[in-house]
Amino acid sequence: MPQSRVYLWFIGPALLLMCVILLIPILIAGGLSLTDYSLGNTGASFVGLENYERIFTRSTYEKMFGATFRYVFVVVPLTVGLGLGAALLIHSLGRFGDLYKTIYFLPVMAALIAMAIVWEFAFHPTIGIVNATLERGCGTVLERWDWYAQGCERTFPLWLNDRDYAIWTVSFIGVWQGFGFNMVLYLAGLTSIPPSLYDAAEMDGAKSGWDRFRLVTWPLLGPTTVFVVTISFIRSFQVFDMVEAFYPQGGGPSKSVYVMMFAIYEKGIQQNLMGIGAAITVVFLAFVMILTLIQRWLVERRTHYV
Repeated sequence: MPQSRVYLWFIGPALLLMCVILLIPILIAGGLSLTDYSLGNTGASFVGLENYERIFTRSTYEKMFGATFRYVFVVVPLTVGLGLGAALLIHSLGRFGDLYKTIYFLPVMAALIAMAIVWEFAFHPTIGIVNATLERGCGTVLERWDWYAQGCERTFPLWLNDRDYAIWTVSFIGVWQGFGFNMVLYLAGLTSIPPSLYDAAEMDGAKSGWDRFRLVTWPLLGPTTVFVVTISFIRSFQVFDMVEAFYPQGGGPSKSVYVMMFAIYEKGIQQNLMGIGAAITVVFLAFVMILTLIQRWLVERRTHYV
C-alpha cells in the first residue's frame, strides 16, 4: 500500500465502527419512518411522509414538542449557570472543597428509581415535605402573595399530578440531578487556567473578582462552555427514565410531560408502531443536531482558545 494511504489502517476501524453503530441505524430508522412497519409483521406498506404529517398536525404530538422544549430550555440554562457558579465557589475554597464536590455530584451518581421514590414522597400533597414547609408560612406576610394565600385557603399544588406544574416540577428535578455533572466539567476547565494570567490581569488594573472573571476566567472557559452546553442539550433532549419512573402509564397529567423520548418508547415499544416511532426518532435527531449546531456557532463566536 502506498505510504500516503497508511492512515487508512488507523482510521478504518473507527470509521467502520461508526458506520455500524451510528450511521446504519440512523438510515434504517429513516427508512422505517416511511412505512407502517410493526414487529411481527411479514411486510410493511410504504406510506411516504404520512407519519411525519401526523407528528406535525396532531394535538398529542404538539404537546410532545411543548413538553420537550419547556424541559430543555429550563434545564439547560440552569444546569450550566449553577454548574459554573458551584465550580467557581468550590475552586475558591481552600478547605472542604472535595466535600462539596462529592455533595454536588451525588445526584448524578444516584440511582434514579430510588431518587424518584424520594421525590414522590417530597412532593406528596399531604405528607410531603414541600407542601408541609409551605404550610408553615400560612398566617405570615407571605399570604400577601395571591398564589400563596390560595394555597393556604385550599391546598397547595399537586406538584407531580397537576398539568400546570408537572413539567416544571420534573424540570426542577432535572436541574437538581444534572448541574453537578456540569460543575465537574467547569472545575476541570478552571484548573487549566494558568494563575499567571490572573497576576497579569491584576497588574493591568483588574482588581475586583468580577473583572478577573470577565477578562480572564470566562474567555478562557470558552472551549469548556461549548462542550458543557452541547452535552447539556443532548442530555436534556434524552430525558426519559425520570418521566417513565413518575408516569409509567403515560406522559403525565393531560400529556403535559409527554417528552419525545417517552413518545418514542410508547409508540415503538409499548404500542409496536415502529413506523411512527422511527419518524419521531428522526425528528428528535434533527432537533438535536440543529440546536447543537446553532449553540456551537453562537458560543464559538466568543470563544478564546489557548
